[in-house]
Amino acid sequence: MPDPRHRKTPPAAPRHTPLDTASAALAEVLRFARPADATLSHFFRQRRAGQRERAVIAETVYAVLRRLRLFESLARTGHGARQRRLAILGWGGSLEVLRECTSQQEWTWREAALSYSAQDLAPEYRHNLPDWLADALCVHMPQADFWQLAAALLRHAPLDVRVNTLCAKRNAIAAELRAQGLEVQETPHSPWGLRLAGRPLLPRLEAFQRGAIEVQDEGAQLLALLLGARRGEMVADYCAGAGGKTLALGAMMKNTGRLYAFDTSARRLAALTPRLARSGLSNIHPVAISGASDQRVRRLAGKLHRVLVDAPCSGVGTLRRNPDMKWRQSPEQVTALTQQQQEILQSAARLVQPGGRLVYATCSLLREENEDVAAAFEAAQPQFAPLDAAEVLAAAKVNAAARLCGEGGRFLHLAPHTSGTDGFFAAVWQRE
Repeated sequence: MPDPRHRKTPPAAPRHTPLDTASAALAEVLRFARPADATLSHFFRQRRAGQRERAVIAETVYAVLRRLRLFESLARTGHGARQRRLAILGWGGSLEVLRECTSQQEWTWREAALSYSAQDLAPEYRHNLPDWLADALCVHMPQADFWQLAAALLRHAPLDVRVNTLCAKRNAIAAELRAQGLEVQETPHSPWGLRLAGRPLLPRLEAFQRGAIEVQDEGAQLLALLLGARRGEMVADYCAGAGGKTLALGAMMKNTGRLYAFDTSARRLAALTPRLARSGLSNIHPVAISGASDQRVRRLAGKLHRVLVDAPCSGVGTLRRNPDMKWRQSPEQVTALTQQQQEILQSAARLVQPGGRLVYATCSLLREENEDVAAAFEAAQPQFAPLDAAEVLAAAKVNAAARLCGEGGRFLHLAPHTSGTDGFFAAVWQRE
């Protein structure tokens, strides 16, 4: 029988550094099987990592996604696994930690690779967009505007929150948050919005817990203002998703009337439940529908005062927050989306009563999903008279409404480089 004193000690498991974890996360995300945020959430559920390490890993992944074309080019000059080289280039944490995780050869290579001058880069490495998307954007805007937009899409998006006017006033919430040490500014256009510096943990804020604030980009707040829901009306958010704009509309209506939150995904609508509980609203009715032919939708034909259609789209306007979208989309997918958008808009229009208002919106910057869909709808539905978006927003007391709607004021046009918001488009009609 072997002497237990002479048993061999098993070798210690290799220590995984934060760079190793970031590289592994990046390898999963770059498969583009799912949205980056969903992939990271799944990745973190499978591995132990503290809040700080998760933040560094996420920052690294998103930095690589933003500049993937450039970093792929630079990575070819290095050695080792592709995802490790990319993670070194996009590292989102302390450089001291990165130095401890890399060899001298890797560190020297990184310093040399990142010493480039932006002005000396080829256009594709400056804008970091797929060619089809860069071409589509360039066609409809001057070169100077395109480069301003491209630069803005590579930056972080601000953190905007909407004050729940049902239970609080914006200036009071701003003062409360400042007293807690947060840097807070009022959003320049939306009368409900606050912009917070840094990345505070909102769920820990008492104002968030009691439903006084909700995360919502200023641009999305402006869409709700464009619809202009009023007390006692019957209103629908036709593609409600997680219900951010639904909550804004419910507060606009002062918790009166009836507000339907329709969506074909029960999973997306489920995310509205805890938000609705915090909000104090009782006039919202979430309904998971099977589609335009759903009996619950058909029963409302011609009965609603206002309908918002924030249609499924390419998401090009949200690339600051979702940089993976530009690598997961294709011209063929955009074409399929435009067909879906037209069908959804036609279906939603049936709900609007004479004299009622219809708003079509996307978070896209592409004409095919925006003006072209609006034009096709007007040709098919002449009973819907177009309204001037600038005039509608001005009546809602939105600051600088005309500047947000571009030349002519017909459509709402928001973009990171012009309005500081995500990219949004909206058209407004009134049924005659």
